[in-house]
Amino acid sequence: MLSPAMIARGVLGSSLVLVGGFVVSTIPRSAPVMELQLLADARATTVGRMAGLALVMLGLGLLGAAWLSLCRAVARDGTDPHDAVDRVRYCTLLWCAPLLLAPPLFSRDGWSYAAQGTMTNVDASPYLYGPNVLGGPVVEAVDPRWMGTVTPYGPLPLAIGDLAATVTGNPWVLVVIHRLAALAGLALLAWAVPRMAGWAGVNPALATAIVCASPLMLANGAGGLHNDLTMVGLMAAALVVAAERSWVLGAVLGGLAAAVKAPGGLVCIAVALVGLPLAATLVQRLRRLAAVATISVACLVALGLAWGVGLGWIEALTVPGTVNTPLSLPTVVGGALDDVATLTGLGTPPATFLEITRLVGNVAAIAFAGWVALRWPTGRRERAVAAVAAVMGVMVLLSPVVHLWYFLWVVPFLAPLRLHRLGALGVLFVSVVAGVVAPLDSSLHGAYLAIVMGSMIATGTAALLFATHRSRARVERIVAPPSWLAAPARPPASRPSG
Repeated sequence: MLSPAMIARGVLGSSLVLVGGFVVSTIPRSAPVMELQLLADARATTVGRMAGLALVMLGLGLLGAAWLSLCRAVARDGTDPHDAVDRVRYCTLLWCAPLLLAPPLFSRDGWSYAAQGTMTNVDASPYLYGPNVLGGPVVEAVDPRWMGTVTPYGPLPLAIGDLAATVTGNPWVLVVIHRLAALAGLALLAWAVPRMAGWAGVNPALATAIVCASPLMLANGAGGLHNDLTMVGLMAAALVVAAERSWVLGAVLGGLAAAVKAPGGLVCIAVALVGLPLAATLVQRLRRLAAVATISVACLVALGLAWGVGLGWIEALTVPGTVNTPLSLPTVVGGALDDVATLTGLGTPPATFLEITRLVGNVAAIAFAGWVALRWPTGRRERAVAAVAAVMGVMVLLSPVVHLWYFLWVVPFLAPLRLHRLGALGVLFVSVVAGVVAPLDSSLHGAYLAIVMGSMIATGTAALLFATHRSRARVERIVAPPSWLAAPARPPASRPSG
């Protein structure tokens, strides 16, 4: 049984994130909530903004503590696994509920989604123009950095935004609709993750808790409402459907994942592998890869043409790379090499090594994906999950731009696997820290006092959750066998090639 106090702690945590989020988040000037005098006063002063940030950080800390308690409870739960999974889903629903009506948290991307959907609705293609072609409340909260840029997203988010814009022009309602689309991705994960865990003999309730109820998910997925959550939900569904029903349907879902963001299409590698017989020949492998690619690309192209936006997003794929993020390994390495070149008087043009390391990173990531496609074991469901985790992990590691929500690409495919103790600890650590430090991403750009304060609070929170003797003992009860594993692994499952 799950403790009511634990559930209440998580609800309180997400409620504090909601309240503090109204203070620290960007909100359109014309929004009715801005007429509340108490909120206006809090947003207008440094003390008020710091209090709002403190509420957000406290809420995320409470969510982290409640989540670790949930993981510990289901890790040792001896009841029926299906009941345990249902209880995890119930917790996730309760903890997400307060965030449903929140403004986009820790990022302005949600406001961009609202503007891009409105542009699609008025036949101003977001693949040709930036949101600055619009006026009024719908663009008041869009990040100025992206006002004049085209969108790198696929046609599916634009279709969702277009349909939403036919109902309302209120940017807040549009944001809520986009959040519901993100939560649809979370629902797909809640359905798919227990199945993937079952393939590897892993505790399905624990895997579901790690993926669906973590601070990483609640802060960056539900709160941030990023398209990445919709994408990864479709990816997980594509793999499960390919393994348990039809690789053709899996390829269609893989195409829809790519129609959200291009990296989502990489799941099609695993869709092809899982539907092949064990030890498939190279010819069988190439034929299936070609068939899956054809179906998924056809789905992607058809959606863009049907909605009248075409394939313009392909030319915009470099837009995210116009910013430098400290989580990107190629960006950090390339920037450091450029600094060394400047100090030593090498005379190279600015950003020379940055461009080189980013190019090398992209080529290496693509090469690794190709190696997985051609060499990874076929016909084994748990190995197909590992293939997605490996490809997406390398993609994030070598990407020219990485935000905290990019970890959503990887964790849903790591949690259902049998991991070494250190690997399990790493998943838990990332799932907590990437959630707790979410306010330190782009939402606090330039607010140095807030960044310093937030960093101090995040460091103290992480220390309380992981560094004390008592916390380490609690985490150990989650990752130590047999808590991580539900039962000995079953023989690998395979499907006929049809």
